[in-house]
Amino acid sequence: MAQRHLDPTDPTAEAVTADALAGYLRAQATEFLRALRLHREGGSNGAGAAARGYAGGRAGSVEESVDAARALRHSARRISGSLHTFRPLLDPAWSEEMRPELAWLSGTLGLEHAYEARLERLLLALHRLSGAAVLPAQPVDARAAGGRAAGVASLPVKAAAENTGGPGGPPPAAERGNLTVGAAKAGALLERQLTLARTRAHSTALQALGSSRFHAVADKVAVLASEVPLTPTAPTTGLYPLAAAAEERLTDAIAALPLITAGHPYNAEALVHGLSPDPSPHPQDGPWHQVRLLLRLHRYAREVLYGGEAPLDVRQLTAGQALNRHRDASEAAAAAAQAARTPRITPATAYALGVLHADQRHEVEAARFAFQQAWQRQTVDAP
Repeated sequence: MAQRHLDPTDPTAEAVTADALAGYLRAQATEFLRALRLHREGGSNGAGAAARGYAGGRAGSVEESVDAARALRHSARRISGSLHTFRPLLDPAWSEEMRPELAWLSGTLGLEHAYEARLERLLLALHRLSGAAVLPAQPVDARAAGGRAAGVASLPVKAAAENTGGPGGPPPAAERGNLTVGAAKAGALLERQLTLARTRAHSTALQALGSSRFHAVADKVAVLASEVPLTPTAPTTGLYPLAAAAEERLTDAIAALPLITAGHPYNAEALVHGLSPDPSPHPQDGPWHQVRLLLRLHRYAREVLYGGEAPLDVRQLTAGQALNRHRDASEAAAAAAQAARTPRITPATAYALGVLHADQRHEVEAARFAFQQAWQRQTVDAP
């Protein structure tokens, strides 16, 4: 098979038309339906029961159900992303109706795993920072400690930064004892809050998979597996301009990032905002999250253009990993800050959560620096 090229000026390039898009969408729809069937078969913990009316099958392992849910999420994201990038080639009414539904499904199925990973990340960080086990061994201390004054908002920025010992490093030995005092209770508080959030996310996912809304989405994906609603002019329209536009949006978003600031190991402004009583998302993180989304859309567009022959882009792979770490650390820092706003916790608990928050904001800065370094490299294609 001839190699597909992104450069339209290359005389040897094979034209990539809507046939490639239709084939890609059919393949992703087929993967979606296969994952749905496997999810039902692996639902021994009750997860598959929600999809019983649609998929049929037998009970299997919890792991299989989790893997199937992940595959469902991945297929839904790829279909939705392709509908966004190549929307001029698809029936407008159908596309605009499908994209938000697929985004809803992907987001709903991803919450449980996100809370689980966030809790694990925070407990491991507490263990690293304090040098002691932080898994909850006693009830969370809810004694009065001056109301909400013991929250993260009361922790001095300088103390939080110094006690983390820099990105990924432990605090000085003299301070580690103070941190250890509150680490166990901080871990217990995080365990309680994030486990509750994970349980609710699990219930929400089960309800979603058993809802008429999900069945409507699954029905449309089933149709997509055999019939892609292209516009009349799509078969003769090349895909490159639309894929190039997606790449340009990514490039422009990266150009707007403060990459020079990202080269510094400590961003005081970022830490100050996180320590404030305002629970809103961190304003500095938004543009980075947007770049992560645009990089994903660019990757999906490459998958459509190249089919199964997409060359390995080392820069894109490394940059994507850095942005994933950025998201994980950002959300973990927000969870630590939210926990520290819990009323009636002890100063030692709030102190441990404040140090944990600062540590994760350092991880955010480290991820930004890693992205900066990765994106400045030349793209290397595998043979």
